[in-house]
Amino acid sequence: MASNQIAGKSRKPWWLLGILIIMLSMACSAVVFFMLDSKSSAVAQDSQVSSAPVEAPAPIFVGISPFTVNLQSEEYAQRLLYIGLSLKVADEATQQLIMEHMPQVRSRLLMLLSSQSAEDLISPQGKQALSKEILALFDEPFSDPQPPLRIQNVLYTDFIVQ
Repeated sequence: MASNQIAGKSRKPWWLLGILIIMLSMACSAVVFFMLDSKSSAVAQDSQVSSAPVEAPAPIFVGISPFTVNLQSEEYAQRLLYIGLSLKVADEATQQLIMEHMPQVRSRLLMLLSSQSAEDLISPQGKQALSKEILALFDEPFSDPQPPLRIQNVLYTDFIVQ
């Protein structure tokens, strides 16, 4: 009987020790879970802040109303070009300057376009070459003290060779 009491007393601390170890491991698991969860939410917030799209500035276009030009022809047939353009510019200062000097712009374009041949303008390469020539027109200043013009592209809105 005495041996049963000693055995009962010795089992009780081991039983409490087992429960204590289980509770300690559950507490450690909870701490690890909450630590990882807080790190993942912080990373998610950082990715939301950095993934916000950066808005590009709105493009600025200067429209040049369409006009008709007689083209050069090797044969004595009359060839016409009906063309409308838009210029993509980098800033509002360039837009304003082009609008103020629109009669000069149209005159320069008329002189350039009337020197072209219909055969050259029909091909895509001819249109690209014409775009480069149009951009070169703006290298010469319209007025004596003129800020640099920042023209990015020449866009055709109408282009008919007849």
